[in-house]
Amino acid sequence: MDGKIKTAAETSEADALPRRHDVHADPDTKPCREMPAAVAQKPVEQKSPAEWAYERLIIYIQNFEEQLDNEHEVAMGFAGGDAGVLRIEGMGFFDPDIITFYGSDEMGMKTQLVQHVSQLSVLLRALPTQLEQAVPNRIGFRLAADLEKDTSAT
Repeated sequence: MDGKIKTAAETSEADALPRRHDVHADPDTKPCREMPAAVAQKPVEQKSPAEWAYERLIIYIQNFEEQLDNEHEVAMGFAGGDAGVLRIEGMGFFDPDIITFYGSDEMGMKTQLVQHVSQLSVLLRALPTQLEQAVPNRIGFRLAADLEKDTSAT
């Protein structure tokens, strides 16, 4: 507690803001970035489950990419079966409850995952960059830029 007395409006607003908490074994691990101000402008209650999941996934993807070297880029693994991994090359949502990931598998085949938010479970993985690329593909930063652009237009 900071010792400040809060008004009822400040208390109500603080309760409505999304919370996130992370703890790591390595105390030097960089914490996950906070929600961008442009995203926080629209109250959570006015967002579909798909939009809200999409926005938070972008933050996690960006944070994961910040920890990668130039020889790796973000991909996602699938739980169960031999589905393999998807190199994340795009992401979107379809209101009210669908998230989709676009990309390619380990053999370079075009791949798309369409998932209901109630089934969402994303395992972020580091894959070696593709040989023909000079620099790694950082989709998280493009997604975040689009998110900022989209929220400033509304």
